Amino acid sequence: MHREEILDVRGVRELVVAGWTGRDVAALEKHIRELEAIGVKRPKTTPIFYRVSASLLTTDDTIQVLGENSSGEVECVAYSFDHGAFVGLGSDHTDRKAEAVGVSLSKQMCAKPVSRDLWRWEDVAPHWDALVLRSYASVDGKRRLYQEGPVAAMRPLPELFKLYSDCEQLPVGTAMFCGTLAVHGGIAPAEKFEMELDDPVLHRKITHGYRVRTLPDQG
Repeated sequence: MHREEILDVRGVRELVVAGWTGRDVAALEKHIRELEAIGVKRPKTTPIFYRVSASLLTTDDTIQVLGENSSGEVECVAYSFDHGAFVGLGSDHTDRKAEAVGVSLSKQMCAKPVSRDLWRWEDVAPHWDALVLRSYASVDGKRRLYQEGPVAAMRPLPELFKLYSDCEQLPVGTAMFCGTLAVHGGIAPAEKFEMELDDPVLHRKITHGYRVRTLPDQG
């Protein structure tokens, strides 16, 4: 029996956003160029690990952002708790204007929406590369496919964990965003962002969506 868990964000004490985690060098370079096109400098290393406040995690269905320069990106999110290792779904919602100034700054500026539902790592580890990530962006009531691809596009989780903490498991109380996919049609803001993690082997999905409420930028 494959058990599911409901996330309690209060159990997360440390939050890490892993960037540039792609296995495919060409796809990784494509995403780097996407961000360079909007003024974001190339990373110092690949992958790179950004530390952000754990208080940014939210399972709410609405977030508030400053101005109209932010956008979401779908990612697997790994968790380590006293009672085991889990994976869920999240959006590394990022302020793109601030990203051109500093990536670490931009990662800290926006809430990080995550799914309530989690899967036990042990249940998906044997067929991890078969899992698929998707996201949809809605603007003016029109919904379009924004991202789609296998989690195999990113480095295996134990490899990421070892690069981060020199151990193939995350420290207890840690959550890690594990990397994203190139977008269809260019990076763009949306009024609503929806995402899913599809397990075609066990025939189940984790889904989550949120609306973006824009606050006025008064300078």
